[in-house]
Amino acid sequence: MNANENRTLRLQRVIRAPVERVFEAWTVPEQVAQWWGPEYAEIPEYSLDVRPGGKWYTVMKLPDGSLPRVSGEFRAVEKNKRLVFTWAWQQDDGSRGHETEVTVTFEPVGKHTRLTLVQALFVETVHRDRHGEGWTSTFKSLEQYLAAA
Repeated sequence: MNANENRTLRLQRVIRAPVERVFEAWTVPEQVAQWWGPEYAEIPEYSLDVRPGGKWYTVMKLPDGSLPRVSGEFRAVEKNKRLVFTWAWQQDDGSRGHETEVTVTFEPVGKHTRLTLVQALFVETVHRDRHGEGWTSTFKSLEQYLAAA
């Protein structure tokens, strides 16, 4: 495994909803706010401009009361197929930290959707692993949202 592979996160999950519904959950701002982030997070503030060059940001409220902010820009939007966006946490001084790129693909599997997420390149594998935990919990939030909708 090369150094770049070590700093790349790859996750895949089959979501029990059709591609169109899953893609909509990722691209309609009011829907994103219902499930985005780990299961224990709330999203009190967000903005989502889903188009190439469009900016996005969310504020996550965590159980300890902290309010981490993350933002980026959409690089590609292919309806019901693929989203590509940048990702960077806001630092204490208001600047953006290390930027990674997230690619999410949506593939029909019968009546369900194979969701694949690739995020790269992380500075260190520990950051990759933390994001893996966060995205895994976020996928659970998405599944719960779609099951209830």
